[in-house]
Amino acid sequence: MRELRALSGIGVKGPACFLLSIGGRNLLLDLGRGPDGMRLPDLRGLPPIDAVLLSHGHVDHTGGLDQWQVIGAPPMFATRPTIALARQQPLQRAIPLEGRDEILGLPLLIGRAGHGPGAVWMRIGGEEGLLYSGDISRESLLFGHDKLPKAAALVLDCSYGDAEEPLADQIDGLTADADGPILLPCPAGGRGLEIAAHFLTGGRRVAICKAHRRVARILEDHDEWLTTRGRAMLESLATADELAPDSPLQDVMIAAGPNAERGTAKTLAARIRREGGAKMVLTGHVATDTPAEAMLAEGTAQFRRWNVHPTLRQADALVCEVAPQTMLAAFCDSKALAALEARGLWPLAYGKRLLW
Repeated sequence: MRELRALSGIGVKGPACFLLSIGGRNLLLDLGRGPDGMRLPDLRGLPPIDAVLLSHGHVDHTGGLDQWQVIGAPPMFATRPTIALARQQPLQRAIPLEGRDEILGLPLLIGRAGHGPGAVWMRIGGEEGLLYSGDISRESLLFGHDKLPKAAALVLDCSYGDAEEPLADQIDGLTADADGPILLPCPAGGRGLEIAAHFLTGGRRVAICKAHRRVARILEDHDEWLTTRGRAMLESLATADELAPDSPLQDVMIAAGPNAERGTAKTLAARIRREGGAKMVLTGHVATDTPAEAMLAEGTAQFRRWNVHPTLRQADALVCEVAPQTMLAAFCDSKALAALEARGLWPLAYGKRLLW
């Protein structure tokens, strides 16, 4: 019997954490925190964990690693870009996933997920095992993606529920919005670099913060994770200006963090809220109890999504690729999950558990 249990990530945006019991092993897939508040997975009553496998380095997938010792400090696996970008010491000591065809005797296959630096999907246990997508995208201009293999069970990134707007339309809308100084709070390890490169190649003056510059430098050593176009885009980032907390408000400014909750984005957003001088546009998940949520409510910021997860049409295609017997739709709220279940087109299991 193979079993997958969602400790967190079903019916809510996150944090991501799944327990896979297969072939006599217990594997933890991701160990996140947030993104809303400081929510952590409930790790009580777990069996001994043989390994932790991380799909990528975003906080809602790795932010719970301060609990690593609590679960016995098992071996941890992640991709080389994820390890290179890590701030947490346990993750800095992780074992690279690249080049492996097994984990503790279990067959393993990984591929690029297109979501961010080093983001992977992973199939554990062969065709009769589980395909865990983590966060995944088929539209990224910068990050490469690989076709999904067949698997009996699937956990699919459904962060956008039944949303259908393609990235190309979103890019047109954001470009039209950027008719003057504009601040875009973004995660450095994700869409921020992609947005910066888009505007640079369009002839705009762009400034990026130190956090984005650091990610760009690390990606230079891992360009196999990029699209062909993405390699040229990465080179263009060398022409971007430096964005500091006291920089003038001009043209396109891209700063971490994504909810203006920290770093250069926090300082610049606070200045714009007080004094004006630039638009603020949010492009990803707006977390609760953050400056981003407050700015949207008061009208000092607007929202325009930049896809880094699948649209419904793309999710349908991913399910067809895997052809699972059973699956879970992950990382969307309960209302979106109910809408996906009502379609009746996927072999969705109800609840938070897969048995196959």
